[in-house]
Amino acid sequence: MTTIGFVGLGNMGLPMATRLRDAGVPLVVNDARGEVARAFAGGQVSAVDSPREVADRADIVFMSLPTPDAVRAVVGGELGLVHGRRAKLVADLSTTGPTLAREVAKLLEPAGIAFMDAPVSGGITGAQKGTLTIMASGAMADHERALPFLGHIGRVVRVGDAAGQGQAMKLLNNELSATAMIATAEVMVLGVKAGLDPAVMLDVLNTSSGRNTATADKFPRSVLDRSFNFGFRSVLFYKDVHLCRQFAAEFGVPFT
Repeated sequence: MTTIGFVGLGNMGLPMATRLRDAGVPLVVNDARGEVARAFAGGQVSAVDSPREVADRADIVFMSLPTPDAVRAVVGGELGLVHGRRAKLVADLSTTGPTLAREVAKLLEPAGIAFMDAPVSGGITGAQKGTLTIMASGAMADHERALPFLGHIGRVVRVGDAAGQGQAMKLLNNELSATAMIATAEVMVLGVKAGLDPAVMLDVLNTSSGRNTATADKFPRSVLDRSFNFGFRSVLFYKDVHLCRQFAAEFGVPFT
Protein backbone atom coordinates (compact mmCIF):
# COMPACT_ATOMS: atom_id res chain seq x y z
CA MET A 1 0.00 0.00 0.00
CA THR A 2 1.24 3.48 -0.87
CA THR A 3 2.20 5.66 2.08
CA ILE A 4 1.76 9.40 1.75
CA GLY A 5 3.96 11.92 3.49
CA PHE A 6 2.55 15.30 4.45
CA VAL A 7 4.71 18.24 5.50
CA GLY A 8 2.94 21.32 6.85
CA LEU A 9 -0.14 21.01 9.06
CA GLY A 10 -1.23 24.63 9.03
CA ASN A 11 -4.58 26.22 8.17
CA MET A 12 -4.73 24.45 4.81
CA GLY A 13 -2.47 21.47 5.40
CA LEU A 14 -4.28 20.12 8.43
CA PRO A 15 -7.72 19.75 6.82
CA MET A 16 -6.15 18.27 3.67
CA ALA A 17 -4.19 15.74 5.72
CA THR A 18 -7.34 15.02 7.72
CA ARG A 19 -9.24 14.09 4.58
CA LEU A 20 -6.45 11.70 3.57
CA ARG A 21 -6.43 10.17 7.05
CA ASP A 22 -10.21 9.79 7.10
CA ALA A 23 -10.04 8.06 3.72
CA GLY A 24 -7.79 5.42 5.27
CA VAL A 25 -4.57 6.55 3.57
CA PRO A 26 -1.44 5.66 5.59
CA LEU A 27 0.31 8.92 6.47
CA VAL A 28 3.65 10.12 7.77
CA VAL A 29 3.41 13.76 8.87
CA ASN A 30 5.76 16.53 9.90
CA ASP A 31 5.28 20.13 10.95
CA ALA A 32 7.68 22.76 12.24
CA ARG A 33 5.50 22.71 15.35
CA GLY A 34 6.20 19.19 16.49
CA GLU A 35 3.33 19.20 18.95
CA VAL A 36 0.84 19.71 16.11
CA ALA A 37 2.14 16.69 14.21
CA ARG A 38 2.18 14.54 17.34
CA ALA A 39 -1.40 15.54 18.22
CA PHE A 40 -2.49 14.49 14.72
CA ALA A 41 -0.77 11.09 14.91
CA GLY A 42 -2.59 7.89 15.71
CA GLY A 43 -3.85 4.81 13.89
CA GLN A 44 -2.36 4.85 10.39
CA VAL A 45 -0.77 8.27 10.96
CA SER A 46 2.82 8.55 12.21
CA ALA A 47 4.54 11.80 13.20
CA VAL A 48 8.26 12.30 12.60
CA ASP A 49 10.71 15.04 13.49
CA SER A 50 12.02 16.11 10.07
CA PRO A 51 11.10 16.24 6.38
CA ARG A 52 13.93 13.80 5.66
CA GLU A 53 12.26 11.22 7.90
CA VAL A 54 9.03 11.75 5.97
CA ALA A 55 10.87 10.98 2.72
CA ASP A 56 12.50 7.96 4.37
CA ARG A 57 9.09 6.43 5.14
CA ALA A 58 6.68 7.66 2.44
CA ASP A 59 6.35 6.92 -1.28
CA ILE A 60 4.81 10.29 -2.24
CA VAL A 61 5.22 13.50 -0.24
CA PHE A 62 2.80 16.43 -0.24
CA MET A 63 3.85 19.86 1.07
CA SER A 64 1.57 22.68 2.21
CA LEU A 65 3.78 25.56 3.33
CA PRO A 66 3.36 29.34 3.64
CA THR A 67 6.39 30.81 1.84
CA PRO A 68 9.05 30.05 -0.78
CA ASP A 69 11.74 30.02 1.92
CA ALA A 70 9.82 27.40 3.88
CA VAL A 71 9.64 25.19 0.79
CA ARG A 72 13.37 25.61 0.14
CA ALA A 73 14.19 24.56 3.69
CA VAL A 74 11.85 21.56 3.68
CA VAL A 75 13.17 20.30 0.34
CA GLY A 76 16.84 21.16 0.39
CA GLY A 77 17.78 21.75 4.01
CA GLU A 78 20.16 19.59 5.99
CA LEU A 79 17.17 17.48 7.06
CA GLY A 80 15.25 18.04 3.84
CA LEU A 81 13.25 15.77 1.59
CA VAL A 82 16.08 15.57 -0.93
CA HIS A 83 18.00 13.37 1.52
CA GLY A 84 15.20 10.84 1.95
CA ARG A 85 15.70 7.23 0.89
CA ARG A 86 12.18 6.13 -0.14
CA ALA A 87 10.09 8.94 -1.65
CA LYS A 88 10.14 9.15 -5.44
CA LEU A 89 7.61 11.95 -5.93
CA VAL A 90 7.12 15.30 -4.19
CA ALA A 91 4.03 17.41 -4.87
CA ASP A 92 3.89 21.01 -3.65
CA LEU A 93 0.39 22.18 -2.74
CA SER A 94 1.68 25.59 -1.62
CA THR A 95 1.62 28.87 -3.55
CA THR A 96 5.25 29.77 -4.12
CA GLY A 97 5.58 30.80 -7.77
CA PRO A 98 6.93 29.25 -10.99
CA THR A 99 10.56 30.21 -10.35
CA LEU A 100 10.73 28.26 -7.11
CA ALA A 101 8.91 25.30 -8.66
CA ARG A 102 11.59 25.03 -11.33
CA GLU A 103 14.30 25.44 -8.69
CA VAL A 104 12.85 22.65 -6.54
CA ALA A 105 12.46 20.32 -9.53
CA LYS A 106 16.15 20.76 -10.38
CA LEU A 107 17.14 20.21 -6.75
CA LEU A 108 15.23 16.93 -6.51
CA GLU A 109 16.20 15.55 -9.93
CA PRO A 110 19.74 14.32 -9.03
CA ALA A 111 18.23 12.40 -6.10
CA GLY A 112 15.86 10.58 -8.47
CA ILE A 113 12.80 12.30 -7.01
CA ALA A 114 10.15 13.61 -9.41
CA PHE A 115 8.34 16.87 -8.73
CA MET A 116 4.85 18.21 -9.31
CA ASP A 117 3.61 21.68 -8.51
CA ALA A 118 -0.03 21.34 -7.51
CA PRO A 119 -1.20 24.54 -5.77
CA VAL A 120 -4.76 24.60 -4.50
CA SER A 121 -7.61 27.10 -4.43
CA GLY A 122 -10.77 27.09 -2.36
CA GLY A 123 -9.68 28.16 1.09
CA ILE A 124 -10.07 26.38 4.41
CA THR A 125 -13.70 25.52 3.71
CA GLY A 126 -12.72 23.84 0.45
CA ALA A 127 -9.92 21.96 2.20
CA GLN A 128 -12.34 20.70 4.83
CA LYS A 129 -14.97 19.63 2.31
CA GLY A 130 -12.58 18.20 -0.28
CA THR A 131 -13.73 20.67 -2.93
CA LEU A 132 -10.43 22.41 -3.67
CA THR A 133 -9.30 23.06 -7.21
CA ILE A 134 -5.83 21.54 -7.64
CA MET A 135 -3.77 23.02 -10.47
CA ALA A 136 -1.29 20.26 -11.21
CA SER A 137 1.71 20.30 -13.50
CA GLY A 138 4.15 17.47 -14.06
CA ALA A 139 4.79 14.32 -16.05
CA MET A 140 1.71 12.25 -16.86
CA ALA A 141 3.07 9.21 -15.02
CA ASP A 142 3.55 11.28 -11.87
CA HIS A 143 0.13 12.85 -12.29
CA GLU A 144 -1.45 9.39 -12.45
CA ARG A 145 0.44 8.24 -9.33
CA ALA A 146 -0.70 11.22 -7.29
CA LEU A 147 -4.26 11.51 -8.65
CA PRO A 148 -5.93 8.87 -6.40
CA PHE A 149 -4.69 10.72 -3.32
CA LEU A 150 -5.16 14.27 -4.55
CA GLY A 151 -8.71 13.26 -5.42
CA HIS A 152 -9.50 13.05 -1.71
CA ILE A 153 -8.84 16.76 -1.30
CA GLY A 154 -10.29 18.24 -4.46
CA ARG A 155 -10.73 18.31 -8.21
CA VAL A 156 -7.46 17.95 -10.09
CA VAL A 157 -6.93 19.99 -13.25
CA ARG A 158 -3.75 19.11 -15.13
CA VAL A 159 -2.53 22.40 -16.55
CA GLY A 160 0.81 21.35 -18.01
CA ASP A 161 3.87 19.11 -18.09
CA ALA A 162 6.59 21.51 -17.00
CA ALA A 163 7.44 22.48 -13.45
CA GLY A 164 5.98 25.88 -12.67
CA GLN A 165 2.90 25.83 -14.87
CA GLY A 166 0.61 24.94 -11.99
CA GLN A 167 2.13 27.74 -9.96
CA ALA A 168 1.65 30.15 -12.88
CA MET A 169 -2.05 29.29 -13.03
CA LYS A 170 -2.43 29.75 -9.27
CA LEU A 171 -0.78 33.18 -9.31
CA LEU A 172 -3.11 34.33 -12.09
CA ASN A 173 -6.11 33.08 -10.12
CA ASN A 174 -5.01 34.88 -6.97
CA GLU A 175 -4.26 38.08 -8.86
CA LEU A 176 -7.85 38.15 -10.12
CA SER A 177 -9.16 37.29 -6.66
CA ALA A 178 -7.17 40.14 -5.10
CA THR A 179 -8.37 42.55 -7.78
CA ALA A 180 -11.97 41.59 -7.07
CA MET A 181 -11.44 42.20 -3.35
CA ILE A 182 -9.96 45.65 -3.92
CA ALA A 183 -12.60 46.74 -6.43
CA THR A 184 -15.44 45.43 -4.26
CA ALA A 185 -14.10 47.22 -1.18
CA GLU A 186 -13.93 50.49 -3.10
CA VAL A 187 -17.48 50.34 -4.47
CA MET A 188 -18.94 49.16 -1.15
CA VAL A 189 -17.35 52.05 0.75
CA LEU A 190 -18.61 54.54 -1.82
CA GLY A 191 -22.10 53.08 -1.74
CA VAL A 192 -22.33 53.16 2.05
CA LYS A 193 -21.09 56.75 2.12
CA ALA A 194 -23.81 57.58 -0.39
CA GLY A 195 -26.44 56.11 1.95
CA LEU A 196 -26.96 52.66 0.42
CA ASP A 197 -27.50 49.59 2.60
CA PRO A 198 -24.51 47.22 2.18
CA ALA A 199 -26.64 44.07 2.33
CA VAL A 200 -28.94 45.43 -0.36
CA MET A 201 -25.90 46.41 -2.44
CA LEU A 202 -24.61 42.85 -2.32
CA ASP A 203 -28.04 41.46 -3.27
CA VAL A 204 -28.06 43.70 -6.33
CA LEU A 205 -24.45 43.04 -7.31
CA ASN A 206 -24.88 39.28 -6.99
CA THR A 207 -27.78 39.26 -9.45
CA SER A 208 -26.04 41.69 -11.80
CA SER A 209 -22.90 41.92 -13.89
CA GLY A 210 -20.80 43.09 -10.94
CA ARG A 211 -20.91 39.68 -9.24
CA ASN A 212 -17.51 38.27 -8.28
CA THR A 213 -15.93 36.07 -5.61
CA ALA A 214 -15.78 38.94 -3.13
CA THR A 215 -19.43 39.96 -3.50
CA ALA A 216 -20.66 36.37 -3.57
CA ASP A 217 -18.64 34.97 -0.68
CA LYS A 218 -16.10 37.06 1.19
CA PHE A 219 -18.17 40.18 1.88
CA PRO A 220 -21.42 38.41 2.89
CA ARG A 221 -19.49 35.92 5.05
CA SER A 222 -16.85 38.08 6.69
CA VAL A 223 -17.36 41.80 6.06
CA LEU A 224 -21.03 42.50 6.76
CA ASP A 225 -20.66 41.05 10.26
CA ARG A 226 -17.28 42.81 10.62
CA SER A 227 -15.53 39.58 11.61
CA PHE A 228 -13.05 39.97 8.72
CA ASN A 229 -12.18 36.31 9.14
CA PHE A 230 -11.36 35.16 5.62
CA GLY A 231 -9.30 32.15 6.73
CA PHE A 232 -6.28 33.58 4.90
CA ARG A 233 -3.79 36.10 6.25
CA SER A 234 -3.39 39.34 4.32
CA VAL A 235 0.39 38.98 4.40
CA LEU A 236 0.10 35.75 2.41
CA PHE A 237 -2.25 37.37 -0.10
CA TYR A 238 0.31 40.13 -0.51
CA LYS A 239 2.98 37.48 -1.05
CA ASP A 240 0.94 35.91 -3.85
CA VAL A 241 0.32 39.26 -5.58
CA HIS A 242 4.02 40.12 -5.32
CA LEU A 243 4.92 36.76 -6.86
CA CYS A 244 2.51 37.42 -9.71
CA ARG A 245 4.12 40.80 -10.35
CA GLN A 246 7.52 39.10 -10.54
CA PHE A 247 6.06 36.48 -12.89
CA ALA A 248 4.61 39.20 -15.14
CA ALA A 249 7.92 41.02 -15.23
CA GLU A 250 9.63 37.89 -16.62
CA PHE A 251 7.45 38.21 -19.72
CA GLY A 252 7.39 42.00 -19.94
CA VAL A 253 3.67 42.16 -19.18
CA PRO A 254 2.80 45.40 -17.36
CA PHE A 255 0.56 45.08 -14.31
CA THR A 256 -0.90 48.18 -12.66
